[in-house]
Amino acid sequence: MVIFSVAGKQLKLNTAADIAPIVADLRAQKAVAKIDFSGNTIGIEASKSLAEAIVAHKDSLVEINFSDFYTGRFNTEIPKSLEYLLPALLLCPKLATVNLSDNAFGLQTIDPIEAYLAKAVSVEHLILSNNGMGPYAGARIGKSLYRLAKAKEKQGYGSLQTFVCGRNRLENGSVNHLAVGLRSHRDLATVRLYQNGIRPAGVEKLILRGLARNAKLRVLDLQDNTLTSRAAAALAAALPQWKDLAELNLNDCLLKPKGAFAVAEALSAGASKNLAVLKLQYSELEADSLAKLAVAAEKALPHLKVLELNGNRFDKNLDDLAAIRKALEKRAGEIDELDDLDSDDEDDEDDEDDNDNDDTYDDYNASLTDLEADLVAEDVDALTEKLLGAHIE
Repeated sequence: MVIFSVAGKQLKLNTAADIAPIVADLRAQKAVAKIDFSGNTIGIEASKSLAEAIVAHKDSLVEINFSDFYTGRFNTEIPKSLEYLLPALLLCPKLATVNLSDNAFGLQTIDPIEAYLAKAVSVEHLILSNNGMGPYAGARIGKSLYRLAKAKEKQGYGSLQTFVCGRNRLENGSVNHLAVGLRSHRDLATVRLYQNGIRPAGVEKLILRGLARNAKLRVLDLQDNTLTSRAAAALAAALPQWKDLAELNLNDCLLKPKGAFAVAEALSAGASKNLAVLKLQYSELEADSLAKLAVAAEKALPHLKVLELNGNRFDKNLDDLAAIRKALEKRAGEIDELDDLDSDDEDDEDDEDDNDNDDTYDDYNASLTDLEADLVAEDVDALTEKLLGAHIE
């Protein structure tokens, strides 16, 4: 596999002249499979030159890394740069992995990204973390994922395999369209949505109306979103659907005692038997849940090797914890360092969030089937307008 990389060189590529030596080197390579420009910064004129060089390798290119590619750029520069680069990527029929992380896209750049994603039928692994999207741009990403799924079906491509979209402040406002987009990719195996500020009502709907339909899910990372017992119950109900699930990250998700118990009970009952990595730090998990996890570790989860439990509420000398350690050690596995445990005998009678069931957001009750129908209608209207415009010309 031929890799062309200038990663991490902190090059400031403004003009065609700035990037000319790099482009010449890229063009001189034979059948480049991966291009990595991460850790540099590119301007509009240089983007045009790079786009032309990318097209020279369109028949061999399988991976692009443009993460951390716009440091110090104005928000007016980035969309114009992408208007050169993204259409070039659409000309690469084997391009499977695209990494656009750590770029300050936000709302100003959503138009070219949304247009690209809806047509990127060859892409299987999409990484969009730390892009400053916010809920509105996140919803538009969800729309583009739905359109991408339909385009893939129409053109005979497999669905998206990996979707990584962490640290983007997606919040509850993006959830409806995100659920529609993700559930449309039936073979989706990895979903990472860490640190997005999604609240219980949003996580609940994302799981029950979205991810529960992704039966081939292998990795689910929801770290540092808020579940409480409400969304944790939804997750517990969905676990039996994910028979191939190997990694579940719920660190810093505040499951609350009842929510942690619901998840632990589902796992002890045999849900997701292929689970190898389970992360439950800082979830307010207590001794009753630990007892269920002991059953899971010993019997129901024969492949479990990594279990993270620090920051919860139980005594580290419990027999159930010893049983879990013993079960994992037999498989060369381990529990994390338990150096920040609280007692579970403090004020836990009414510890659940009093407003848990009152948590909601605008359009929480919206039908996702209706949203899908609206997207189809929008596409039909756009096509009609395009055809009428062509006829008038």
